[in-house]
Amino acid sequence: MATIISRSRWDTIKNFRQQNALEVHNTGGGEDKISNLPDSILLHILSYLPTRDVVGTCILSTRWKTLWICVDSINFDDSYLYSSAVFGYPMKVTCFMDFVHRVLQLREESNLKKFRLSCRVCFSALHVSSWLSAVIRHNIQDLDLCLFVEEPFMLPQCVFSSKTLTSLKLEMNCVLELPTSTFFPFLKILHLCLVTFRDDSSTQRLFSSCPMLSELAILDCEWMNLKQVAISISSLKSLIIDDLPFFGSTDDLNGCEIEIDASNLSFLKYSGYLSNEICLYNLSPSVNASIHIPILYEKRNQIAFRAVKLFRGLHKISAAKISSRAIESLFIADIEKDRLPIFCNLTHLELSMELEKHTIGPLKELLQCLPKLQSLHFSEGLDPCMHLCEDDWNLRFVPPCFLSSLKTLKYSNFHGNVSEISFLRNLLEIAKVLEKLNIVCSKRPFGDPKKQKEVKDQLQGRNGGSASCAIKFM
Repeated sequence: MATIISRSRWDTIKNFRQQNALEVHNTGGGEDKISNLPDSILLHILSYLPTRDVVGTCILSTRWKTLWICVDSINFDDSYLYSSAVFGYPMKVTCFMDFVHRVLQLREESNLKKFRLSCRVCFSALHVSSWLSAVIRHNIQDLDLCLFVEEPFMLPQCVFSSKTLTSLKLEMNCVLELPTSTFFPFLKILHLCLVTFRDDSSTQRLFSSCPMLSELAILDCEWMNLKQVAISISSLKSLIIDDLPFFGSTDDLNGCEIEIDASNLSFLKYSGYLSNEICLYNLSPSVNASIHIPILYEKRNQIAFRAVKLFRGLHKISAAKISSRAIESLFIADIEKDRLPIFCNLTHLELSMELEKHTIGPLKELLQCLPKLQSLHFSEGLDPCMHLCEDDWNLRFVPPCFLSSLKTLKYSNFHGNVSEISFLRNLLEIAKVLEKLNIVCSKRPFGDPKKQKEVKDQLQGRNGGSASCAIKFM
């Protein structure tokens, strides 16, 4: 643990915060209503403030002098060191380290609920390790770390064996070094960002050490050292894997095989180039999936095979949000023999990107696989540069859902151009049981009832379709 700071330096830190603290104390010159609040409410308010501001309240009055010590949430962020004009850089760093040490020392006898630390580890890895060890001794429940690392750094072993942690969020731009023994008996939330997984065995040990985990997010992490890993967690409810952005060679798509077995999963989000192969098992119909797969044209066949494999694991889901690029990747010409399954449970589909001309064909194919679809949402509309003719949406075979189940269409980002009106007219003509078409306008002129009526007349002047469909502008 760092040396205790001198009284003069502690006074310097307090004076550094005094001006901001005084601004919130009795600013109107009248009754001090804030100080009249019960301690429980004041502590709740203080828990949302950066710790440097919380500590600054100790100068307000005798009552406030020690109140901050009872706040069960601590947030240290060294970013102000690099934006503030106060002091020189070396003194800023020293003050920050002394401040963190002093705050933790004064709280030695009280438990912590939440601890967040964002700092550059380079100035003192030993200090950071000692702070984290102290925090674990305070029976921390929610630990949020954002550490900027310039050389190898290993978190204290006690972090990976905490019996009180329920949430661990770790952003660290280095290899994630794990002890031989890892166990989080009560961890429910695990977020990993920017870390590089060392090897199969340590990574598998981490994912297998969280028997109560309900939320897992793996964001922009490096899997390049792995060949195969399984995420088999029966308690898991939410899983987010974000492999974007991609800066490497297309040869790096060899990746690793990630097996996901989560029978109680309710939300799945994947964004990436499928540089890793995702295999899904035992997903329930209640899963809501969000999938975005950009296309690297040099590896489009490999990505397409992996995309089809991913979607096969989603064949039971009931709702999906899919980008137009992901849909396109499913229907590369070279994989005609490797077809999609029928999604018998999928009732809601949202398209999360602008629909482009070359994506219309794949979308037609996908709709043939959705016999029970009830709701279809074009959340970004059509590409405004696209010139769509009526023949572009002609269907050799009308998707079964348009004849029997599709009740709601929603079209967002509506500009009112000829292509959009032609597109919606085609949809209305083949949607035999449609009840609602909701149009969300992107421009102010379409808030004009006269303009809306003109468009509505054009849409309603069609042949066929549902006679009872209500068109509504939103």
